[in-house]
Amino acid sequence: MGALIGLCGGTFLYTTAEALPVGLLLPMATDLAVSPARVGALVTAYGAVVTVASVPLAALVRGVPRRRLLTAMLAGFVASSAVTLVTDTFALVLAARIATAATHALFWAVVVPAAAELFRPGARGRVVALVFAGGNVALFLGVPLGTWLGERAGWRAAFLAMAAAGAVVLIVVAALLPATPPEEGHAARGEAPDGRRFGLLVAVAAVTTTGAIAAYTYVALFVTEVSGFAPAAVAAVLVARGVASLLGVGVVAAVVDRGPWTTMVGTVAVQAVALVGLFAAGRQPWAAVALIAVAGLGFAGFTATLGGLVLRVAPGRSDLAGATVSAAVNVGIAGGAFAGGLVLPGHGPRGAVLVGAVLVGIALALALCERRLDRAPAPQATRPRSASHTSPSAIAAGNASASTSRSSTSRRTRSHASSGT
Repeated sequence: MGALIGLCGGTFLYTTAEALPVGLLLPMATDLAVSPARVGALVTAYGAVVTVASVPLAALVRGVPRRRLLTAMLAGFVASSAVTLVTDTFALVLAARIATAATHALFWAVVVPAAAELFRPGARGRVVALVFAGGNVALFLGVPLGTWLGERAGWRAAFLAMAAAGAVVLIVVAALLPATPPEEGHAARGEAPDGRRFGLLVAVAAVTTTGAIAAYTYVALFVTEVSGFAPAAVAAVLVARGVASLLGVGVVAAVVDRGPWTTMVGTVAVQAVALVGLFAAGRQPWAAVALIAVAGLGFAGFTATLGGLVLRVAPGRSDLAGATVSAAVNVGIAGGAFAGGLVLPGHGPRGAVLVGAVLVGIALALALCERRLDRAPAPQATRPRSASHTSPSAIAAGNASASTSRSSTSRRTRSHASSGT
């Protein structure tokens, strides 16, 4: 349990670190003497590195034991955060962010099998869902707290807090995580390897994330311009979504091991219904709050199912499969923000929500295709020669032999019956 808590702390740290510059946009731009758009590029560059580097880095270090690898990644997180504290140029901050993103890419590839192997195979879905809960806590607690600290004590204070928390998580993981070789353990490879289902999982992950982020990126504009809330109410709406997200992870953790693919389909369906409802009824303030929360519940539950499904259908090593899904999710994050931004000037935040609803609907249709991917039938025994090439004498001999065998079996049956056997 201590090791699992440490891994949850790691997902909390990395999710917070990825999004923290969004909350500190203005103070960082002022201090580094750059435009807010350039500070925003720190988030874009971070996501791009995770997308591109996940699979190659996971393949490069595939022989390194997991405890050693995760400890090294967390040490890199602490070091790159420390570099951010002492630099006063945007270029060095960008370099530090790229280094953090590289450790992020490897951490998410390895954390799923490392967490799953702490417990029995039947609990792997619940365990992985709890690990992903750290990321959801980061979105509604870690990022707001970091923003609050940065606004009052300077943006470097927020990164100092991240480095200190990273050091604590590093000590916990190094001390408590078992030193399991990467090729050993029940989570090293897929439980039921299936390349077609894994490919479908990657597609569903990318499209669902794209749709969810297309709507979520501009939720503050939706709340104020469409629902009529004051700007000061945006934080409360996001907290409500964050609480619902934790509830979604809890629900998934309770049921995912009974049917992981069915659970994932359910979470995508919840998102699709919530986004359609938000587009249709978003002008009603409290309906908008409820639907935004339900969409958050569905998306958090969806991300919590991904790790368990990777461990089930990965066609090879689970860490490489996890890196592939992580890259797909990051493609969805970048693509969602871009897709929502395309329609925002002409159609406003309702247009972004509609785009998100359509994309999540497409993802739901893809996920439902899983039932069509029946496994190939077992190969049948190969006949040495066809009947048309068998000689008449051989056929007659075979028939005689079969008749003799049936007669002998019948005699034995009558004999057993008469003796009371």
